[in-house]
Amino acid sequence: MIEFEGVGKVYGDGQVALTDLNFRLAPGEMAFLTGHSGAGKSTLLRLLLGLEKATTGAVRVAGTDLATLSGERLAKYRRRVGVVFQDPNLEEDLSVFDNVALPLRIAGFAEDEIPKRVNAALSRVDLLNRASSSPRVLSGGQQQRVGIARAIVHRPALLVADEPTGNLDPELSARVMRMFTQFQQLGVTILVATHERAVVESLPFRQLVIEQGRLISDGSQ
Repeated sequence: MIEFEGVGKVYGDGQVALTDLNFRLAPGEMAFLTGHSGAGKSTLLRLLLGLEKATTGAVRVAGTDLATLSGERLAKYRRRVGVVFQDPNLEEDLSVFDNVALPLRIAGFAEDEIPKRVNAALSRVDLLNRASSSPRVLSGGQQQRVGIARAIVHRPALLVADEPTGNLDPELSARVMRMFTQFQQLGVTILVATHERAVVESLPFRQLVIEQGRLISDGSQ
């Protein structure tokens, strides 16, 4: 599903962010991306989301070299990937339902198809009863779950999470990770970037460890 082959990234100011990264994630596999602050995790995710292009090597998703995508093809690729951030950045002027529906409307889904998908996504995160609520009245944990629902509403094959439990207490962190595990069991490929050792060590998934832009361990047997 995901393949990094000899990937390096050097920014315009000469900063070397990544050096010779090589790893693969199989379809339906879940893995953690760990490393110190500034190790290169965010750059790796930006390459995977098509927000940056590799300086050397190739980043492939489902066999497609992301460097070959531009314009509408790149936009379509990004719409097929679910993304969860540390801050869900919900639109406070929209209801929970409309926040989750937003990616579907941007992608041009038929309006009569949207309620079924949104309600299914909210059910998966146990928030169907808050569909008409404003994000303003939700707890931080509930807002993060709305962000997860928004990320999965279009049923992506790939889900990328960047510090998704960074603002949550241990109990809520564990709940979010259980949700990711359930998605993985449904066949979704998941990469979770986190610096929280307790989260990583609580689950038996592969760990990709980056140090100073280099992959020092890919967790493979």
